[in-house]
Amino acid sequence: MALDEHTEELAHAAARGDHRSLGELLRRIEPDVLRHCARILPYHHDAEEAAQDTLLAVARNIARFEGRARFSTWLHIVTANCARTTYRSLKRRSAEQSSDELLTQKPDVRRVSVIAGSRLDLLDAMEALEADKPDLAQALVLRDIVQLDYSEVAEQLKIPLGTAKSRIHQARKYVQGVLGDDYR
Repeated sequence: MALDEHTEELAHAAARGDHRSLGELLRRIEPDVLRHCARILPYHHDAEEAAQDTLLAVARNIARFEGRARFSTWLHIVTANCARTTYRSLKRRSAEQSSDELLTQKPDVRRVSVIAGSRLDLLDAMEALEADKPDLAQALVLRDIVQLDYSEVAEQLKIPLGTAKSRIHQARKYVQGVLGDDYR
């Protein structure tokens, strides 16, 4: 999500309490947020839900944006976290459905794909990593989902560059182990 300077200025104004700037900021970032969520979640409806959650999180937490990093970096993190939370919520709801309900539902072949299945596998692996080693998950999300460079990951996590690289490497090995040899 590469945002222009005007959007960055709106974020700073919104963080200082300017409600008009916040409204304009939310309108400007909505398409980018939806696109980013759609890269993480396989179904458009789920991506829309995550995008709405992200916009709500931005509105509620904009005062926490301190401006040490670019707003686009902060927004990437919020978006990735909201998309992953949406996935966990959907997975939990699905598990709560009775097996009879699941048997009567037929998958829509237009929405089922190898790509979607792969992303779901990756989200499951990320969930396992987060439960087992949250410090590694945080570094991996910043590098591979948010696509920050290594120095930006280190800066965001307030750790040395070498530690950031090590965490990312360990996280990738963990995820590959969960996903199996087909993903190496």
